[in-house]
Amino acid sequence: QVHLAESGGGSVQPGGSLRLSCEASGYTRNIHCMGWVRQVPGQEREGVAIIETDGRINYADTVKGRFTISKGATKDILYLQMNNLTPEDTAMYYCAAKPYCYRERIENLPRIFGYWGQGTQVTVSS
Repeated sequence: QVHLAESGGGSVQPGGSLRLSCEASGYTRNIHCMGWVRQVPGQEREGVAIIETDGRINYADTVKGRFTISKGATKDILYLQMNNLTPEDTAMYYCAAKPYCYRERIENLPRIFGYWGQGTQVTVSS
């Protein structure tokens, strides 16, 4: 079993920045694909970013140029650096993982992952 724990959410003003972290624990040796998905209450989950098994990175068009997904020194830590935040970025952000992935479409991210964290809330408002 794999456990994912997000942290780093909070409230910021438009234009601000936050860095989300996700720590994976448990049987992580077979986890080689991780990403971020967000959800606004009453709406479907939306793929944000993914690091695939071969290291390829992909982003939703809505966050390209503002968000950066990366892994820590150990592969069990995943980050999401979010800059120039807007109110439209307000959502619960979930870390997710699966053993392998290749050329996944961003819009499919909410359906491909088998492991999910509990989420961390990001609120952007003035």
